[in-house]
Amino acid sequence: MKIIYYLLCTIQLIFGVGLIAIISIQESKNEGLTGQIGTTATAAFKGKAGREEKLTQLTRLIAFTFFTLSAIVAVTTKRWGP
Repeated sequence: MKIIYYLLCTIQLIFGVGLIAIISIQESKNEGLTGQIGTTATAAFKGKAGREEKLTQLTRLIAFTFFTLSAIVAVTTKRWGP
């Protein structure tokens, strides 16, 4: 059982470092609150760039996997519940 725990922790560490790396690669948008409000209209009109869209999808996938692995590790180590 400890082998599975260590394997899950190692995979979680890899996904955590990957998540940090992929977020660091993305371009920052320094437009403030107005950029956040107007993003959907602008993106719908112009469309997103291919690279930025792929990075966004990859970030979502890695973040979801990291969250799921974190929940699995927490449940298997009996940190939640009785």
